[in-house]
Amino acid sequence: MSGDPGARPVGVDELLERVRAGYQRVEAKEAHEAALAGEALLVDIRYAALRERDGLIPGALVVERNELEWRLDPQGSHRAPQATGHDLRVVVVCNEGYASSLAAASLHQLGLHRATDLVGGFQAWRAAGLPVEPPGTA
Repeated sequence: MSGDPGARPVGVDELLERVRAGYQRVEAKEAHEAALAGEALLVDIRYAALRERDGLIPGALVVERNELEWRLDPQGSHRAPQATGHDLRVVVVCNEGYASSLAAASLHQLGLHRATDLVGGFQAWRAAGLPVEPPGTA
């Protein structure tokens, strides 16, 4: 984003297109296989009401969106134990795959160059028949 006062404002659709061009997004089955193989960390950034309504992805790290950068910065004093280095492959999961794209772009700015997001978000995960822990079981 430019600080140029003469620059044309960018709408959110164009912003999403720009940030998504900077990395390869993943589909639900690919994310599931990578997580099972220990090759990716799934990070659920959905807010609590959605997690309580729809359930959780087993093994996913739950991090509220407003804490994401602090929890995943490998150099940060508030980092999660899973934030082991800049080479960590992170797959960000939101509800439908929009907020996660912006979150993945933010992680790229922190040097997490393998960060990506889940196409279609949690809803695509569930529609693909992948494991979901019912609400209240975690």
